[in-house]
Amino acid sequence: MARSVSLTGLFLPVVLLFIGAYFTFTAVQGNYGLFQRIQISAEADRLELQLAALQSEVARMEILTRRLSDDYLDLDLLDEQVRDVLGYVRSDEIILP
Repeated sequence: MARSVSLTGLFLPVVLLFIGAYFTFTAVQGNYGLFQRIQISAEADRLELQLAALQSEVARMEILTRRLSDDYLDLDLLDEQVRDVLGYVRSDEIILP
């Protein structure tokens, strides 16, 4: 006696297969999936490097600001800044391009 497969008996496994495929795809490609986590991690690493560079720049600027403050005046730095910003040159100096 041959048994035929009914359409309703095949429907449930196919639906479950599609639901499983959907959740698997979402777990890998979705907004909170594996690829998104890897991308966020790489972005966080890049931003940490940028933060470190900016922190070192801020530290350098704080040192320069302190050296030009009223409490501690570095005359060499002041002379360098005057020459750079104002283009000041003494009469006994020669400028090489």
